[in-house]
Amino acid sequence: MMSQIKGIFTSTSFAAFFLIAIASSSCAGRVRVYDEYHSDYHTWDRDEDRVYRGYWNEHHEPYRDYDKLNKDEQKDYWNWRHEHSDHDNH
Repeated sequence: MMSQIKGIFTSTSFAAFFLIAIASSSCAGRVRVYDEYHSDYHTWDRDEDRVYRGYWNEHHEPYRDYDKLNKDEQKDYWNWRHEHSDHDNH
């Protein structure tokens, strides 16, 4: 039960951070997202969105907003992203 609450809190915190970053960004559509699994930042812009959509296409699953993924799903994306870094210079 406690781990579920912690997971919900973490996901909610990240979603809030993501929305605040978008709102405070000087350039709408360009957000820096911290990848805690690889200790680096990614600029979430049109190019990253294209790569992210390619991730879902490659996995033959319907598109899901990044901020609605749970922590494990986000980790899966960043792992895939680092394995496919040739798509873009994140």
